[in-house]
Amino acid sequence: MAIFRMYTGADGNSHLEEQSLTEHPMLRRPQAAEHIVFAQQPGGTFIDWHPAPRRQYVILISGELEIGFGDGTVRRFGPGDARLVEDTTGQGHTTRFLGSQPVITAVIPLA
Repeated sequence: MAIFRMYTGADGNSHLEEQSLTEHPMLRRPQAAEHIVFAQQPGGTFIDWHPAPRRQYVILISGELEIGFGDGTVRRFGPGDARLVEDTTGQGHTTRFLGSQPVITAVIPLA
């Protein structure tokens, strides 16, 4: 399990940084959230370039997905990986849900 932050850089592209509880103690503090939604996408689904609709955590429950970034980097995520998604402006990122089984995520919009 890992925690990642996706954000929009000065270049307008989405970027990724890995975070740890030691380096980012704010992750251990309560954060206001609106609600939680469990989402399911069929394996093989591809979503082209898009910014995130809002600041939110997305935690992968089952399956695998790949996120594509503007610099050509592609990162694979598996069960238990958590992403703080903050790339709400600019080009955004791509999302590919891998495999033949549904991919289930928990989406937690931040207040």
